[in-house]
Amino acid sequence: MAGRVLIAEDETIIRLDLADMLRRAGFEVCAQARDGVEAVELARAEAPDVAVLDVKMPRLDGIEAARRILDERPIPIVMVTAYGQDELVSRAVDAGVFGYLVKPFRESDLVPAIHTARARHDELAALREEANSLADALAARKVIERAKGLLMQRDGLSEDDAFARLRKASQVSGRPLRVVAEAVVATLVEKT
Repeated sequence: MAGRVLIAEDETIIRLDLADMLRRAGFEVCAQARDGVEAVELARAEAPDVAVLDVKMPRLDGIEAARRILDERPIPIVMVTAYGQDELVSRAVDAGVFGYLVKPFRESDLVPAIHTARARHDELAALREEANSLADALAARKVIERAKGLLMQRDGLSEDDAFARLRKASQVSGRPLRVVAEAVVATLVEKT
């Protein structure tokens, strides 16, 4: 599972060397940028699977370029730099970067950094999806509980009977239970 890679590096020799390393490792280099602004534009145009960005570049540094790329389309990003300063690493992490390599590095450093960044990115995406699913389930439960309470109050039903009524309305209408509950809440709250 190699994938399409965007490279952003202002030093031509290093950029070409990076492209060569990545191709040898089975990646497709889909775009090469000379500065951060070009990296953001190419990320938008080419939709790479992963990006390898230099930190120090003209017009827009790699960390800010990474932040802008991630704002538009979350992808794994590995930063490369001649500087291993804690402040730069901290900024990169805050921007959402998943990997950081200090120059000079070898292909044997680069490829594992990309694979690690991809794995961390995939884990985070799965966690976000799970959190969204849990939030949706909680919201559905809240509206269903509210609808049950309103039916119990209005019609003098037990909790089980109120839920059975909601479930039957859901089955008859072919709509999800949450949608039926939202309609009941909207209707009964309007009448009060």
